[in-house]
Amino acid sequence: MLCLLLAACGAPPIRPPEAPAPPAGTPAPRQPSGAGAHFRIDAAHSELRILVYRAGPMAALGHNHVISTHAVQGWATLSADPAAVGFALRVPVADFAVDDAGLRAQEGADFAENVTDEAKSGTLHNMLGPAVLNAVEFPALTLRSTAVTGTGHAYQARIALQVAGHASTLVVPFVLDASPGRLVASGELTVSQSDLGLTPFSIFLGALKVKDEMRVRFKFVAVAG
Repeated sequence: MLCLLLAACGAPPIRPPEAPAPPAGTPAPRQPSGAGAHFRIDAAHSELRILVYRAGPMAALGHNHVISTHAVQGWATLSADPAAVGFALRVPVADFAVDDAGLRAQEGADFAENVTDEAKSGTLHNMLGPAVLNAVEFPALTLRSTAVTGTGHAYQARIALQVAGHASTLVVPFVLDASPGRLVASGELTVSQSDLGLTPFSIFLGALKVKDEMRVRFKFVAVAG
C-alpha cells in the first residue's frame, strides 16, 4: 500500500527518469500452497490511488496531486482456517501516474485546478528520486498480511509494508465482496509519510511542502487461479 510520495511542483520540471528494470530479486509475491481457495490479482481491474496535498505558507504555488497505478501484482487466499487467510502485493513504483485528468475530476474541488505537463513531470521526477521513493534501488513497494480479521463484508488486515527500504506495520480496514471465482477488496485510509519512514518533500525552508498526511484509496480485484 501505500504510498509514498512526493514531490512538489514548485521544483523545476525535469524529465522523469526511465523506469528502472526490476532486479532479479523482486519477483511478484509467490502464492503459498495448501488449504483454501487461491486467487491472483487482476491488475486491469485493480487500482491504488494516493491523494497528496500541498502545505506551507507558500502552498498556493504548489498543487494537490493524484498518484495512481493499476500495476499491482500478487495473490490472496481464502480459507475456513483463519490462519490460512492472507494476501501479498507488489507495486512497481515506476508505474505510478501523476494527475490523470479523469481521476482529478473524480476527486472534486481540491483537485479542480489545472496542472501543467511540466508540473506533472517535475512531481514524478522528485517522487521517484533518491530523496523519496528511490526507484532505482527500490523498484517496488511490497505488502503482506500478517493477520486478517472480520466477518461478513467488514474486515481489517495487519500488514507488513516495505517502501523505499523502510519497514512499517499498518492496520488497514477494507470491505470484501466475494463471488464465485472473484474477490474485490476496497477501502481507504489516511497514512502519514513519516510513519512509512519517508520525509515529505519540502523546499524554501518548508515554505512550500507536501503535507505529511495523505489519503490512500484502493480497489484490489483477485480472480481464481
